[in-house]
Amino acid sequence: MSGHSKWSTIKRKKSAEDAKRGKMFTRLARDITLAARNGGDPNANPTLRLAIEKARAANMPKENIERAIKRGTGELEGGAPEEVMYEGYAPHGVALLIKCLTDNRNRTLAEIRRVLNRGGGNLAEAGAVTWMFESKGLITIERGGRDPDDLFMMAVDAGAEDVDVSSEIVEVYTEPADLRVVAEALQKRGIKVEDAELSMVPKTLVSLDEKETLQVLHLIEQLEELEDVQQIYSNLDVPEEILATA
Repeated sequence: MSGHSKWSTIKRKKSAEDAKRGKMFTRLARDITLAARNGGDPNANPTLRLAIEKARAANMPKENIERAIKRGTGELEGGAPEEVMYEGYAPHGVALLIKCLTDNRNRTLAEIRRVLNRGGGNLAEAGAVTWMFESKGLITIERGGRDPDDLFMMAVDAGAEDVDVSSEIVEVYTEPADLRVVAEALQKRGIKVEDAELSMVPKTLVSLDEKETLQVLHLIEQLEELEDVQQIYSNLDVPEEILATA
């Protein structure tokens, strides 16, 4: 479905420097705090449970996780910033959904507009881009030495809607409500789940030449460096041969 999610996953695995890890912890803490607004018990709050699992997978300290939960439930001062989704276009008509957590919408909007304008993109009006995407559960697992046909069948048997296998990772797509069930079923079969999250998946993909693709990926990288940006979804098709040079 989305080549960009492959690119993001591979890039995350390659960037484990302390400075970036500290920034990642900040974003993970915000996710936990936001989810905890709907209840601090992860057994009764699937969104919180997912956020905690992602933080643990990134080796986030336990006390940081507990503090983020308490901030979301109101036990500590400094409530969660609000979640905002901005819509825009990268060069060559590539659609972007930019998910942010912010305590100052004006600041965040100005920063996103600045990066988009410098990179040849632009902001779009509400609704101009959203219709090109649909909400799906996205489970990422390492392919390792497993046979792709076996992985496909295991995922489908677990309740997956679609499976995309690349040379390094496997993306398993589900209905949003089935995300947790499918992830747990795969884990019970000995599959290590690298990530499980709700994602905005493009209905169709845009294919560009290598130079244009790298130009769009560079803009996405610049947006991802903004502190308030949590996730970016695009409808750009990124072939594996270009991933190696990105």
